[in-house]
Amino acid sequence: MKYVYPAIFTPEENGAFSVMFPDLDGCYSCGDNLQDALEMAEDALALTLYGYETDGKPIPTPSDLSSLSHGDCEFINYIACDTIEYRKMYNNKSVKKTLTIPEWLNEAAISMNINFSQVLQEALLEKIKL
Repeated sequence: MKYVYPAIFTPEENGAFSVMFPDLDGCYSCGDNLQDALEMAEDALALTLYGYETDGKPIPTPSDLSSLSHGDCEFINYIACDTIEYRKMYNNKSVKKTLTIPEWLNEAAISMNINFSQVLQEALLEKIKL
């Protein structure tokens, strides 16, 4: 799931930046400098939208840049994120599954030292096109 949202960047006196996403309640971030603020904004956006997806909340439509206002020292920039990649990085714990296969298939796979978990993961990734 790839998303792009506008973010308002506010420079702070110490060279840091505050970041606010006007379309997403409670989605704020900051960084020690512009590069850090961009990275932190992407992480905040991915975390927020991951939460929306997990909770089944509707994903808000991103605003058009021309409809947003900002202060004289502020600027607006699009931030992109991929919640699938975020899930892979931060929600990667193993989950035990019980499955049933024919005995002859089990014996053949064991004799070939096939890793059942690895085969299942590969098959699922192919099935869901990742």
